[in-house]
Amino acid sequence: ELARLGGVNLNALEDQSALLERRDFLRKQLDDLEGARRSILAVIAEIDAESVRQFNAVFEKVAIAFSEMFGRLFAGGVGKMWLTASDDPAQAGVEIAAQPPGKKMQSLNALSGGERALTAVALIFAIVSVRPSPFYVFDEIDAALDEANIGRFGTVLAEFANRAQIIIITHNKATMTLADRIYGVTMGEPGVSNLLSLALEQVGA
Repeated sequence: ELARLGGVNLNALEDQSALLERRDFLRKQLDDLEGARRSILAVIAEIDAESVRQFNAVFEKVAIAFSEMFGRLFAGGVGKMWLTASDDPAQAGVEIAAQPPGKKMQSLNALSGGERALTAVALIFAIVSVRPSPFYVFDEIDAALDEANIGRFGTVLAEFANRAQIIIITHNKATMTLADRIYGVTMGEPGVSNLLSLALEQVGA
C-alpha cells in the first residue's frame, strides 16, 4: 500500500495553508472586482439616463425652433421634426416633414432641391439658436437658394451676426452684400493665388 501511494508530500499541510490563503485573497479580489463592476454599470446607466434626458430636452427646443425658423425662411408653411420609434432612445433616428406654402405635408425626400436646402438651413439655424456658439463657418450654405430665399436667409443671418462671428464661403453675390468684410482668392497666373480683401463698412462710410 505504501508503494501504491508513491511519494508523499511531507509539506502538504503547509501547502494547503498557503493555498487556502491564496484562495481567500483571490476571493476578496473577485468580490472587489464585482463590486467595482456593479458601481461602473450603475454610473454608466446614470450617464445614459442623463444623456437621454438632456438630448430629449434639447431636441424638443430644436424642434420648436425649427418650426419657427421654417416658417420664417419659407414665408409661411409648416415644418416638423420628430424621433423615430426605437427601443433605445440613443439609437432613434430623426424624421423631418415639411409643408411649404401652397403645398401638402411631405417627407424631406419629396421636396425639390431648393426646398430641401432651405429646410436644411432652417434646421441649422434652429440648432445654433438653441445651442449658440461664438463663431460659425458656413460653406456654401446658400448654394441652392434663389434671390427671394436669399433675402429671408440674409435677415436671419444678420440676427445671428449681431451676437456671433460668422464666416461664409459663397459664390452668391447677394450673400456677399450681407458681409462686413470680403476676402477673395484670385489666380492671376497659373499656380499663383492672390488674396484680396475688402472692408464693406469702410466703403459704406
